Amino acid sequence: MYMDTKPEDLVPELKQHRRIVLGHEPTPIEKLTRLGQNLGIELWIKRDDCNGLAFGGNKVRQLEYYLGPGVDANADTVLITGALQSNFVRLTAAAAAKLGWQAHVQLEERVPSDDQLYRKSGNIFLNNLLGAEISYFPEGEDEAGADKALDKRAKELEGEGRRPYVIHLGLGSLPYGGLGYIRAAAETYAQVMASGKKPDYVVIPSGSGLTHAGFLVGARAIGWDVPIIGICVRRDQKSQTDRIRKRSSELAQMISRPNLIIDQDIIISDKTLAPGYGKMNSQVKEAIEKTAQQEAILLDPVYTARTMAGLIDQVRTGEIPRGAKVLFIHTGGNPALFAYQNAIEGFS
Repeated sequence: MYMDTKPEDLVPELKQHRRIVLGHEPTPIEKLTRLGQNLGIELWIKRDDCNGLAFGGNKVRQLEYYLGPGVDANADTVLITGALQSNFVRLTAAAAAKLGWQAHVQLEERVPSDDQLYRKSGNIFLNNLLGAEISYFPEGEDEAGADKALDKRAKELEGEGRRPYVIHLGLGSLPYGGLGYIRAAAETYAQVMASGKKPDYVVIPSGSGLTHAGFLVGARAIGWDVPIIGICVRRDQKSQTDRIRKRSSELAQMISRPNLIIDQDIIISDKTLAPGYGKMNSQVKEAIEKTAQQEAILLDPVYTARTMAGLIDQVRTGEIPRGAKVLFIHTGGNPALFAYQNAIEGFS
């Protein structure tokens, strides 16, 4: 029944929103046998690091909905902001290259570091390779200010005869990218139903909130009541819970399902967050090494390794019971491994 099911079959309201195809879908789900045995659980992984477009990642799905309206508006330039090693920025530059647009990427000083690998390698190297115009924003936690700076640059580009399209990521803008993860939840549900291997838990990164909120809204929209555990990668549990509540409400309204999400649906852990966004800790390093050495799966220190660290913590503390079936959402980010080489190797 579910083998050929498309996301729009399960969430028909997605058809109301403009989407362009940038990645490969469905992305595979595979079993992590050795790591799962090590942890005492049955562990599966959804490989959104394998969805094409310049090393892939979760932002491919988000950009399909962010850039759809830009194509309709006949844009020829896209602007976005993010941390120096932002995967979203790198994939926006890649999408622009694919569409024949110019990308203007604004990099925020979110992680204090003088490490030249961090400042020149990884996603920054790829931004340059993809032909993006790069500027810098001095603050790392001023979403409104960063968006305002993008709008100012967009006005300048208009004066130069360009047709700019700005991707606003602050809380004052509609979360179009979350539609991509409503779609991903429906895709995942169809896969697990076809295989007969429904998970007891889903573990997912929780940063800007659109991947987590989108997957949550998508799951509940199709009646899938699996607990979805968001692992904090940027903000503390309380701040992130407020953010997911807001973003989930907005996304539910965007698919005409108001009041879909209740507070009990929002599960957040920040126990592997310290010392903060993009900074190493022993749990993150363990997650990187365990997953690489036991499964040949590469995780980045900022999002996926911190999320795997959160998953491991949930098992060790009993919040995810031994023997449970767990699905880990791999959101990509592998280029950051090269930028973090010194931080990973130097951490003890």
